[in-house]
Order: sequence, then C-alpha cells, then structure tokens
Amino acid sequence: MSDVNNAASEGKPRELWSSRMAFIMVSVGAAVGFGNVWRFPALAYAYGGGAFFIPYLIALFFIGIPLTILEVMLGQIYRTGDVGVFGGINQRLRGIGVCSLFCASSVILYYIPLLVWVINSFFSSFTNFDSKYKDVNGRQAYNYFVNDVIGMETLDTADLTPTRLVGDNVGYLALAYFLMFLCVGFGVKLTGRISFFTMGFPIVLLFVFLGRTCSLDGASDGIKEYIGRWDVDVLSNQADVWSTAVSQIFFSIGVTFGIMTAYGSHCEKDAQGVSNSIYIALANSFFSFIAGFSVFAALGNVAHREGVDVTDLTTFGGPALLFGPYPNTLAQLENGEHWTRLFFVFLFLLGIDSAFGLFEAVFIVLCDTKLGDRFSQMQIAFGACVVGFVLSLPFVTDAGFIFLDVVDFYVNFILILVGFLEVFATGWWWGVEKQVQNLGWKAVFAYMVTTFGAFVFASCFWYGLDSEDYDAVGAGFAALFAFYFSGMAIVLFFVKQAVSSNPTKFPDMKSAMYELCMSNVVDFKEHLEMNSGQKLPTVWAFMIKHLIPPALLMVFVNLAATDNGIDGEPNFGHYGDYADDPYQIIGCFIVAFTLFLFALGVIFRNAFNHMVNDEVVKAVELANGKSQGQKEIEAKVDPMVEAAVEAEADVEVEA
Repeated sequence: MSDVNNAASEGKPRELWSSRMAFIMVSVGAAVGFGNVWRFPALAYAYGGGAFFIPYLIALFFIGIPLTILEVMLGQIYRTGDVGVFGGINQRLRGIGVCSLFCASSVILYYIPLLVWVINSFFSSFTNFDSKYKDVNGRQAYNYFVNDVIGMETLDTADLTPTRLVGDNVGYLALAYFLMFLCVGFGVKLTGRISFFTMGFPIVLLFVFLGRTCSLDGASDGIKEYIGRWDVDVLSNQADVWSTAVSQIFFSIGVTFGIMTAYGSHCEKDAQGVSNSIYIALANSFFSFIAGFSVFAALGNVAHREGVDVTDLTTFGGPALLFGPYPNTLAQLENGEHWTRLFFVFLFLLGIDSAFGLFEAVFIVLCDTKLGDRFSQMQIAFGACVVGFVLSLPFVTDAGFIFLDVVDFYVNFILILVGFLEVFATGWWWGVEKQVQNLGWKAVFAYMVTTFGAFVFASCFWYGLDSEDYDAVGAGFAALFAFYFSGMAIVLFFVKQAVSSNPTKFPDMKSAMYELCMSNVVDFKEHLEMNSGQKLPTVWAFMIKHLIPPALLMVFVNLAATDNGIDGEPNFGHYGDYADDPYQIIGCFIVAFTLFLFALGVIFRNAFNHMVNDEVVKAVELANGKSQGQKEIEAKVDPMVEAAVEAEADVEVEA
C-alpha cells in the first residue's frame, strides 16, 4: 500500500490513501504479477495466438471490469473486507467473503513458492552460468530449472508423489515469508513505499526487456505468432478457451480474491470508484499485452537459433516460457549473465507486489475480526506468516510444481464460483424481501429457477453430448429456449396473480415485470450511488443481474466438463491425469470446502459472527442506513422472506 492518512469516519478511524493516484498505482501493482508475464502469453500461445484476444477482451469488458467496479465500490461504502461487505447485504451471505478469503489464502500458499523459485534461480545464476543458461538451448535451460531449482530430479516417476523437501527452497521460503512480515507487519506506510517501487520499477524494466528482445534475430517470427496468427477455429474446437479467458481475467485483475474490496475500503467514500476500476483493469491488461510481445520475441529468437518454426516449440507453456527460452535468450546477449539476473529481479518485484495484495486481502479481514481486536497488526502478520510457511511446505518438495499445477487449476473453480456468488448476492438476493412482499415468493423463486435452470439444463447438452455424433450446440440452444419459455409461462402466471391481487401497486403487467426483473438491482445501484456520491450506468446493473451470473454458471460447467486432453475424462477430478492421491483429492477438497463454507453461512446465520468485530458491524449498518428499531425487527424476524412465505401460505389456506 501507499502512504495513508488516518482519517476518522463514523466509528473506528479507517486509514485512507494519500491520493487517488496512490490507490490506482498500488491496485495496479497488486493486479500485475506472474499471471501477466507467463500465464497470459502461454494462453495466447496455446489458444490460437491473436484469436485468444477475442474471448479475453469479451471477458474483460463484460465480466472483469463490472466485477472490479462492484468490489471497489462495496469496499468504499462498507469500509471493510469481503466478509463484512457481503454480511452487509445479508448476514447469511458472509460465507461469500469467507470463500474469497479461502481463495486468496490458497493462492498465497503456492504464489510465495513461485517467488522462492525465482530467488533460487537468481542466486544459483552466480555459479556455472554458461552451462545453465548460455551454452544450452531453451529446453535444456528449462530442464535445469525443473530438475535443479525445483528439485524434480528425485521425484518418484511412477505416481509423481513427493520424496523430499528441497533444502534450499525451504530456506528461501522462510526468507520470502520474513520479507512479507516486514512489509505488512510494520504498517501500511512501509508497505506503500515498497509497493510504489515494486510496481513502478518493473514497468520500466518491461519496456527495457521489450526493446532488447524485439531487436534479436527471429523476434519478428515470434511476434507474428502472437498477433499475426488468428486461429479462430479454437473458439469452437476448444470450448475451454472461454472458461480459461474468464479465469485469466479473474486471476490477473485480482477480483474474487478480496483484494479490490480490501483496497477500496481505504478509499474515501466519494472516491471515483467507477473510473478508478476501469483504469486498474485496463492497465493490467495493457501490461499483459506488452509482456506478450517480449515473451514471443524471445520464443522467435529461440526458434531462429535452433532452426525450427516457432510453432514447433510446443513444449513451452506456463512457467516454461519464463524459466526456459527467456533467460536462455537473454544469456546470449553481451553481458548476458547480468541481463538474466536483472530478469529474475524483475520477476521477483512483480511477484512480491501481487503477494502483498493477496496477503493484505486476508490480513485486513483478520484484523477486522473479534479475535483481531485482541492482537496487534504485527502479531497477526507474524502468526499468518508462520501458518503460511507451514502450509506452503508441500510446494517446496520435489513435487512442488505438481502441487502448484493442481491447486492453480482447481482454484479457478473457486474464482468462478465466488464471482457467481458475488453477482448473485448483489443482483438477485439484494432486495429479495421486498420482491417477495410485493409479488409473492412463487413468482420470485420461479424466476430464479427459470433463469439459472435454463442455462444449467442447456449446459448438459452443450458439454455432455459427443459433438461428433450429435449437434451439441443446436441441442443445447433448443434445451435452453424450451426450459426458459416454459418456465417464464409459469412465472407470468404467478405475476398475473400478483397484479390481480394488488392493482394499486401494479396497474399493469409491465410494472410488475419491472419489479421482478430489475427493481432490486436498480435499488442496489442507487444504494451504491447514495453512499458514494458517484453515478453508475444502468447497463452495469443489467449486466450484474442478467449477463454475468448465467455466463459464470456456464463457464463453471464448461471448465469442469472439458476433456482433460489425455484419457478423455473430464478435467474435474482427472486434471492432468495426476494420481488421485494426493493430487485430485486435494483439488476436489478445495472446491468442496468452498461450497461448504458458503452453505454453512446460509444455513447458520451466526456462523461467521466472529469474523467481524463491532466496529465493522457499525460501519455496515451505517452504510445500510439501519436504525436501532430496524435492527430489532430483523433480530425478531429472520429472514423476512420466510415470514412472507408463511403469510402467503396462510392466505391460500383461508381461501
């Protein structure tokens, strides 16, 4: 974080950013990380070159930016992290915040080991540099990274189970967590000063590396594969490209991790949340776009030196791009060892800044708990780092890369799931009590079942049928329309009943349908506007309710059902054809435990009361404009939906 001032608001003083630019720069620093320089280029490499930009940009503008606006604005008005924010919408929805906390925690556990491998690569480059990076090809450089830096040379090849802790990496892991403790535990002012450097300097280095790699022989061939090749067939032949593009947007910007909510909570309530969010999201994607040129230029140089086409370098993907051909390319330059070491410094700075963001998303929530009131920030940071160190140990075994690959894949499910829950909470559950009172529970919940059920039903055809034997796309759309229009006929029947019973409130069907389809999310938009003083476009509200939720639902099903490309099994439960024990079990547990956390909060409304202290509760109530009388009523009648359902049932019985 940047320098902040203690600004007292209602209740407990909340530290505020020193300027608007400070918030934007630190948020961009948290967003830009490893995912921009290795994951994005690797995805473009795997999914048709420039063709990948089509799903990526659609995901950015129609899902990523609206969700960033949502999280930043919620943080601004509620002045707390995700648990308090979604508890402000409904106490039973605190589990959404807990899920995002679990999501961020899961990523931290393998993100810090990524930093460890960078640190190890940097220090090991001071011995036998030529044999590791210069007098070898890109594949050999990557093999050195895998076998010696990660330590996979001792891995049990039968089932890829770990056999040892890699000593050097355990030491570097302790160093990395110690650095996290120093930067976070001593307060946001120190974190801010460090973040300005760790965000600003890598941008300068990116353009330096861009200019250097683009001047190499063969660089143009690599760049042509990046933006000159548009294999649009992958958009239909590889359906998982759409899910992958969405998860890349989520992972890269940092939505659903709680980062933007946590950072937004340190903004003034009337900060320019909409424009700030757009700047953050666009800056993040711009960094990815520029990094792609540099990475592909390096690939082109590798292909040129090895006398092959760039498309023949099929073994490079993900981290292999950064720890194989890229340092190998830099090593060929004059003073190549210094260029290579500078590159590892560049990676470290990118990674540590994003690690700050993930850590602070968790740290802020912990500080806002009742337990957090009993300890200082330094004590909480120390405890979190110790726990993180212990839980990160599997990632510094000789099977650390396998653990990372599996957890990274299954975390994508959490990202999409939490994203769906966020927009469901704000687009569908906000104001549902009022809708039930006005229209009756049958109309409201029939509309929910119709909307989401139609897409789930259609997905069974889209992703369940064999496209070689059936027209899966056509069958899916037929199922979608059949389910939706059948369901809407039932919805209209219930809405017509509401109009007949309350003609004063609903003079016609049009007004009643507006109440059902848009009134609650428009009320939510106005709630944000009233508390922030900012204007939100109505189209944003429409997207939050009607576009993003079904889209994320389909993406979730698509990601789970997509063929793993090895033995024909679906990705979920069979990812990478890794052994069930421990890899698939760990991955499935991550997803199942996330669902459990959400369900726990919904079923038991007080399950996560300990996750918010009294000051957070006061800030949330203030934002919602609740009086003491309203709080007493809600304490006696919870939830209001149940009361409305019972009342309507009594009326039917009497009739």
